[in-house]
Amino acid sequence: MSVVDVPPPPPPGRLGFARHEDVDLFVQKLEDFESGKLSADDWRGFRLLNGVYGQRQDGVMMIRAKLPGGFVTPAQLEALAVVAERFGGGKGHVTTRQNVQYHFVPTADVEAALRILADSGITTKEACGHSVRNWTCCPFAGVANDEAFDPTPYVEALARHLLRGPYSSTLPRKLKPSLGGCCGTDCSQAFINDLGFLAKKRGDELGFQVVAGGGLSTLRRSAITVDEFVPLSETLEAADAVVRVFHRIGNRNNKAKARLKWAIDKIGPEAFLAEYRAEREKIRAEGGVPLVLPPQPAPPTRRPLLAQVTDPDPGYAEWAQHNVRPQKQAGFSSVVIRLVLGDISAAQLRALAPLIVQYGEGELRTTNEQNLVLRFVPDARLPALHRELVRIGLALGGANTLADVVSCPGASSCKLAVTASRGLGGQLTELLDRRPDLVNAAHGLDVKVSGCPHGCGQHYIAGIGFQGGMRKLAGRPAPQYLVYVGGGINADKAEFGRLIGKVPARRAGATLERLLDFYIASGATSRAFWGTVPADKLKAAIQDLTELKDTEAVESDFIDLGEHKAFEVISGEGECAS
Repeated sequence: MSVVDVPPPPPPGRLGFARHEDVDLFVQKLEDFESGKLSADDWRGFRLLNGVYGQRQDGVMMIRAKLPGGFVTPAQLEALAVVAERFGGGKGHVTTRQNVQYHFVPTADVEAALRILADSGITTKEACGHSVRNWTCCPFAGVANDEAFDPTPYVEALARHLLRGPYSSTLPRKLKPSLGGCCGTDCSQAFINDLGFLAKKRGDELGFQVVAGGGLSTLRRSAITVDEFVPLSETLEAADAVVRVFHRIGNRNNKAKARLKWAIDKIGPEAFLAEYRAEREKIRAEGGVPLVLPPQPAPPTRRPLLAQVTDPDPGYAEWAQHNVRPQKQAGFSSVVIRLVLGDISAAQLRALAPLIVQYGEGELRTTNEQNLVLRFVPDARLPALHRELVRIGLALGGANTLADVVSCPGASSCKLAVTASRGLGGQLTELLDRRPDLVNAAHGLDVKVSGCPHGCGQHYIAGIGFQGGMRKLAGRPAPQYLVYVGGGINADKAEFGRLIGKVPARRAGATLERLLDFYIASGATSRAFWGTVPADKLKAAIQDLTELKDTEAVESDFIDLGEHKAFEVISGEGECAS
């Protein structure tokens, strides 16, 4: 028996975020609504603050399981699996905010689903509505070679401090926060969040750069720095100050202009910084906010290795090329489990529970690319883990490459969406998996798809992004996609893609191939290339694909990708905008 570094038996797990009283209150409010004691608007607002969305279909709901930091324990995987198989059509969906969502949950089953999640410590509290949303975090925090320090305990502390806080569920609009630590990158996407913390080291002192006011949608903004360096001991105070300022100055009359970025635009960055500093002084005068770090799982230790694969299975090398990332801890690697468009079946969720104990640190982390990460896998056990992932259908290679397409749910469920973005996302995924030549040659790009301008699929920050829209052909509505290039996030700011054309939905795949051929032929190696090409030249590259005369239209032009009926735009008030 050989001896190598492997994780210890899993700890009992991180403390849960759920409270059963939240579910009890949800049921009580539902009864009040059904009896007429609570108005429809008040019930809607309360329901959203508890992570339950209406869909464009009657009689079903979307439930958002909130996973602060993206942490998922084995017991929580089992709970997620149970909800998926009983109420979620057999699958869950990992979002770009590291949550897990369920669509088409029968309204009558919502209470049962919430109770199953709560039993495992998973909350839906403030997962939606005008609240402090899920705290996202770099999934490689604590294992990245280029981080200033491990920020994991601090994202958990921030999430616990603000959840159910005095301001967290009474904001003018939603506030999306993030925390990361990789030097030279913004893997946590802080610059497109309302509030972001980036781990920094100043001399021998550790702390965070604090940024605020980022966002996508119709007003795209890269966050501004509100504090160059906040010592670790003042982390919670800094977060409180931003939340309190937003609570006070945010627009409560027009929710279309109520996000923090609008408030900063209205009064100006300098005035906002003054408000932030004044709020910090008030918090200090009130006695400050002591930093309390929650207990963390024990680090891996040396233990006997009981089984390993000496000869890797076919496909292992190709899988490991992009799905395996060495850690700063010698002898260990992190494994990215690629999920197509963020989907994972109930059977796969359940099958992962024992694997993360046997091969990793005893928990998974979700990612903002809609994937999963299993960390602290001993290098000697990678082939054995690959074999297990093949067995459960989760060994798809190409993680975080061009082929790993991101997409929002789109019009399949969302009231705001114009197009069925998942249909295009699936089509592009199949195209790129068939064309490894393009994936291997087009370095530095990613592909993201959204069903509407709100940009939940983050197409504005993609190397190549597609936004759902509508055009008229022969007097009929037809689905189309607006094409953006050159978006992304740098270490110090977000850059938003340029619109270069609008193509019929059925030509989006050909458009992607055309742009990739153009990129590769030019010898480009990063998305910065798009910014060096004149706009008219980019538009000319796809001009013929954008044009479609009424007389040239065929019936498939009037059917959205992945759908079987005629395309129509159903206008409604999407609850993600509520």
